[in-house]
Amino acid sequence: MHIHVLGICGTFMAGLALLAREAGHRVSGCDANVYPPMSTQLAAAGIELKEGYLPEHLEPAPECVVVGNVMSRGQPIVESLLNSGIPYTSGPQWLAEHVLRKRGVLAVAGTHGKTTTSSMLAWILDQAGLEPGFLIGGIADDFGVSARLGKGSCFVVEADEYDTAFFDKRSKFVHYRPRTLILNNLEFDHADIFPDLAAIQRQFHHLVRSVPGQGLIISNGADSHLATVLAAGCWTPVEQFDSGDWQIRLVTPDGSVFEVYYQNQFQGRVEWSQFGIHNVHNALAAIAAARHVGVSPFKAISALAGFKGVKRRMELRGTVNHIAVYDDFAHHPTAIAATLTGLRAKVGNQRIIVILEPRSNSMRLGIFKDSLAAALASADAVVLYQAPNLSWDLAEVVTALAGRGQLCTSIDATVATVKTLVQPGDQVLIMSNGGFAGIHNRLLTALADRHWKTAAASGIQ
Repeated sequence: MHIHVLGICGTFMAGLALLAREAGHRVSGCDANVYPPMSTQLAAAGIELKEGYLPEHLEPAPECVVVGNVMSRGQPIVESLLNSGIPYTSGPQWLAEHVLRKRGVLAVAGTHGKTTTSSMLAWILDQAGLEPGFLIGGIADDFGVSARLGKGSCFVVEADEYDTAFFDKRSKFVHYRPRTLILNNLEFDHADIFPDLAAIQRQFHHLVRSVPGQGLIISNGADSHLATVLAAGCWTPVEQFDSGDWQIRLVTPDGSVFEVYYQNQFQGRVEWSQFGIHNVHNALAAIAAARHVGVSPFKAISALAGFKGVKRRMELRGTVNHIAVYDDFAHHPTAIAATLTGLRAKVGNQRIIVILEPRSNSMRLGIFKDSLAAALASADAVVLYQAPNLSWDLAEVVTALAGRGQLCTSIDATVATVKTLVQPGDQVLIMSNGGFAGIHNRLLTALADRHWKTAAASGIQ
């Protein structure tokens, strides 16, 4: 079957395309925003990728079109699709019908940490010999891809609360019918589709309603918003982490070594390459979920020792002249603060310079503008990129940063500004949930070519 994917470079849709290709289908797709790492993994899989959303991309007619939620009525290719009579479906619906129907689904939901937790869980199951399938919203370094069918009975899916398609406004995750469900956390986000937190909680409650009584829900016991969801009705056993059944004891402040306890019983010590208390909690949830499908905490802890992480989640892109440059996907104030806190615990007094592109829909609408400066409290200096499509002035955040912030209106100016700020030993953290115009490599090149200045000469206080 020839399947054409609209919005194929989205993290979810790219993974779905890989699954369809692995299942033996001919897969093509198109997208208006083509950037790595999804575009490169699609090319490596031999999937035909077309730029833009042109009606002629549906010629000759595919047998099925999978429509991403980036598509909307009024777009020429959507109108052409509807007029043509070509069968179409949403990504989550295709996944549910063609992949998940006969699998034991382990779903990871929450505002933050879905990709990392899903990757950890898939890695644990893989190392336990269960040969899981997975679809993750990022590329796990341990696998090199964001999705695979797998040969075992388990399938790990990152369960996103964003809406399904222009013709199905339910959250994606209501399609997945998990037997094991992780609820990492819950905050207000996606202001473009949700009017308030209660609307998101309603969708999470729909997800909870789909988990069978013989399944298991693993929930963050310290999250009051999740407690409200579960109090609205739950018919499934619940284990809690952070507060409750599963707990940790930090051995090192940065979370690179910690002990795991289940119902007050010591299970083992994790010593790994990751850091940050948020990743410790992600790991705890993954260990709990793996136990539900028969993997002992001992085996899970052993597997995490070799976990390499996920691209664009505190990914070290390079070190030039003793300056480390990281790429991170964090785009919500809570995630930004957690990532910075973890990095600070790791590097101590070394300076941290943040380059931030407020790019998510909620950020572009200014929903979090009043909390952004506080989220950046752990940074020594912040360079903010004012993109043309940002609907509010980042100068407000610069003022709130009290001398630690600078504003740039072009990528070239952003690179040039950072170049004057940094010195050997600095940690540069680039934060965006988009491609950021390839700023990572441009900055590394610029830093390799620069003439060093002392902190005093460059104006650092």
